Amino acid sequence: MPQSETSTIAIPEETHNPSHHHHREHKKHEHDHPHAQPHQPPHITFPENVGRGHDLNLTLTRTRTHESHDETRPDLSFPFSTTDTARGGFTNEYRAVTDTGYLPADLALRPVPSHVYRLPQALADPEKARELKQMKLVTWKEGDPEDPRNWSDLYRWYITAVCAIAVVQVAFASAVITGDFRDIEDEFHVGEVVTALTVSLMVVGFGIGPLCWSPLSELYGRRPIWIIPGLFYVIFNIPCAVAQNIETLLICRFFCGFFASAPLTLAGGTISDVWDNNERGLAIALFAAAPYGGPVLGPIVGGFIGETIGWRWILWVNMIFAGIVTLFTMTIPETFAPTLLGNRARRLRKETGDVTITTEQELFRASLSQILTETFLRPFQMIATEPILLLMSLYIALIYGLLYAFFFSFPVVFGENYHWNDGMVGLTFCSVLIGLVLALFITPRIERDYLRRAAAKGGHADPEDRLPGMMIGCWFVPISLFIFGWTSPPYVMPGGGNWVGPVASGIPFGFGMVIIYFSANAYLIDAFPGYVASALAAKTVIRSGSGAAMPLFITAMYHKLGNGWAASTWGFISLAMIPIPFLFYRYGHSIRARSKRAAA
Repeated sequence: MPQSETSTIAIPEETHNPSHHHHREHKKHEHDHPHAQPHQPPHITFPENVGRGHDLNLTLTRTRTHESHDETRPDLSFPFSTTDTARGGFTNEYRAVTDTGYLPADLALRPVPSHVYRLPQALADPEKARELKQMKLVTWKEGDPEDPRNWSDLYRWYITAVCAIAVVQVAFASAVITGDFRDIEDEFHVGEVVTALTVSLMVVGFGIGPLCWSPLSELYGRRPIWIIPGLFYVIFNIPCAVAQNIETLLICRFFCGFFASAPLTLAGGTISDVWDNNERGLAIALFAAAPYGGPVLGPIVGGFIGETIGWRWILWVNMIFAGIVTLFTMTIPETFAPTLLGNRARRLRKETGDVTITTEQELFRASLSQILTETFLRPFQMIATEPILLLMSLYIALIYGLLYAFFFSFPVVFGENYHWNDGMVGLTFCSVLIGLVLALFITPRIERDYLRRAAAKGGHADPEDRLPGMMIGCWFVPISLFIFGWTSPPYVMPGGGNWVGPVASGIPFGFGMVIIYFSANAYLIDAFPGYVASALAAKTVIRSGSGAAMPLFITAMYHKLGNGWAASTWGFISLAMIPIPFLFYRYGHSIRARSKRAAA
């Protein structure tokens, strides 16, 4: 694979010593933060005798990066949640390629990318900086067979396909049960809202689960988190299928969602592990479509199964599907670079006895309290303080919620008004799939447009260059809702080909839905490169909350307001959201300039 080469030159000793440079930096930070406490030396644990009483020789390290890797863009293989970035900052260790397989630790570290420049504590403290010069961070070698980026294209596409199918399956599971709500209501003598909880509680699990699986995957690697939660997910389908009361069904559906959420956490990261950031356009497009394509398939399959052999077999079929997909996920090898390089570092220390061989994650591993703060507290802090994150997450949540709203509004129109059976109602969702497929042809073009914009700016695109796709897709959602509402009964009565109007509304919705999510997700990643894990966690929680809430009132809303005005209400809300990408495209840079966490 072609490589691009850069020289990493050792920094002279005086650069790490308390020179006028660091004195000036310290004064600058005191000026920026007048109430800051005096600098305390960071606590870093080094092997004994490292950097003490030894001559520190300067070295010249030749480092390369794959031609397909853009170092100015966020590295999704970095262990954001489990690395103490305040002490160690960021590093290109996990993407760099060196002749020796090592990189001097003091040269590999750099500040967390944000508007506020903060030198990592390990470099700001002269003594620790001298000790760092002796530490060797393990990197990939040129043509390294263990580097997932060097695996064959066919194998990497196989891994990508398994990741996408795994996401499709768990999303499919959330909606498949809508195929036969009536029999559940009759058997357990419950109403529509209680039955809708079988969907809502699983989607709640989608929101909570990633908060656990994301840090665990950084600590123990992606492979065990692919397998273990998947097995529990398959098992929890059994009590769902044999439930003798509604309480058992609802509780086990929640746990299904909790364990099934692992692929939602891992798929994007795994794809980023095997494809570098300038070559993963189509792969990420598939991943972006999967969480939205899966729920659309659910009612199509569930409708015919429920119509013919009953609601319990919907869950048995889902368990079989989940079991097959879990078997395929077991074939995914470990792809997480920090885990692979960490294993190599431990092996090399044992073989050579050189205790200076390590990785940044080992040197600066976050404490349990820091991991909990990063996972459970910081996402909500960022929602409260970052308008970009808040509004983009709300937009994504609206689109995700509207998708689940369709699962309950289509049965009102086609089941109650057109008197179609559950199988036929399920087929109406094919229109959303058509829109989704059309979007897959457009998202690679959007990615190429982004790369063109980046090239025109000397290779350094702004996060706002991600927004043109969103500015295109945002119009299709309200259009679809107005079409659906005003071509449905009683405005256009059943008969002949009148069903074409409300059915066809799913095409622009599916198209706009994927384009919006693809662009908005990429914008959040680029806008918060130093806090990607927290930003995506915040987005996931808000999105899942919207998806869980919609099923509880959509049916009543359509009954109360009528098809036209119920759909139009959401259409007007969607119209109100349209200015968001345009405003951020125009003012996003200045908004980020006022943020402590956004990209400079």
